[in-house]
Amino acid sequence: MSTNDYDADLRPFKFAIPDPHGQAALLLVESLIHGLLERSIIDADAAIEIIEAADSVQVEVAEAADGAGAPMWRSHALLSVIAQSFQLYGDRGGGGHPPLRSV
Repeated sequence: MSTNDYDADLRPFKFAIPDPHGQAALLLVESLIHGLLERSIIDADAAIEIIEAADSVQVEVAEAADGAGAPMWRSHALLSVIAQSFQLYGDRGGGGHPPLRSV
């Protein structure tokens, strides 16, 4: 049986440190949404709608996981902060970058 980085038994720290794969994926998607906004391909409302849709799915998964889904609520909190940061685009008429934040 093959194993990979996602096998929980191989991770020395369970949720003690951020998952590098998840961080890279999140950074890539967030950068993509920023790029779409800057090129006027989507507007701030569409960006927020995309993020809220992802958040809604995350909440459903966390609720379905019951107690085992507790770490998933951290993702919910992070998606909420990202959605709030994209609201700044609407406040500025779509221009500029939201302020940087730590992940």
